[in-house]
Amino acid sequence: MKIEVTAFPRTNQGKGASRRLRATGRVPGVIYGAGVDAQSVEFDHKALLRHLKLEAFHSSILDLTVEGRKDRVLLRDFQMHPFKEQVQHVDFQRIDPKKKIHMAVPLHFLNAEISPGVKLGKGVIQHIINELEIQCLPDDLPEYIEVDLKDLELGHSIHVSELKMPKGVEPLSRLKTDDPAVVTVQVPRQAAVEEAVAAPVTEITGQAPEAAAGAAAGGDKKDADKKPAEKK
Repeated sequence: MKIEVTAFPRTNQGKGASRRLRATGRVPGVIYGAGVDAQSVEFDHKALLRHLKLEAFHSSILDLTVEGRKDRVLLRDFQMHPFKEQVQHVDFQRIDPKKKIHMAVPLHFLNAEISPGVKLGKGVIQHIINELEIQCLPDDLPEYIEVDLKDLELGHSIHVSELKMPKGVEPLSRLKTDDPAVVTVQVPRQAAVEEAVAAPVTEITGQAPEAAAGAAAGGDKKDADKKPAEKK
């Protein structure tokens, strides 16, 4: 998906200037990287917010234009208002087509409904990781990575090393070393509890039934043999 973003030069700096800018429906931002000086810019708030709601906007190379100059950039950071749907600030990084980039790309999980763990084992899919940190050249950057669950059995997991990576893409070194689980399928906790409650319970006492009965009979006999104390 090709996404184009339009920015405008920004001259006024500082918190006060940024606050006044937001009041006019604009968002302050900066573009940096690729050996070029950082540039202060501003964006139309409505257009930027619309872009931020797209999954691809966060993990794709974007075409950003400022006064006719076009740069290929990545969204690197943005800040939102604590309780309003208002973008406070946004950062974009220019890319060098010959240098590898590090990105977190979303994982798309496929065939969950036909996996043996769900269809036969009545399990529930649990997503442990929803995005994966990768490294690759800019032109190899995938929009997302697919995770196929069609063979996932109950109680089993899929790890990072088992993912089918697109050409030229690899997980970050630490993820290859640690090889964490990405997704698993487990019996729902409530179902496990109900199964445990429904299991037959055998009561265990400290005495065998015969011993308990004998003790009771002996006790009755002793009580019967007791004579009332004589009055003096």
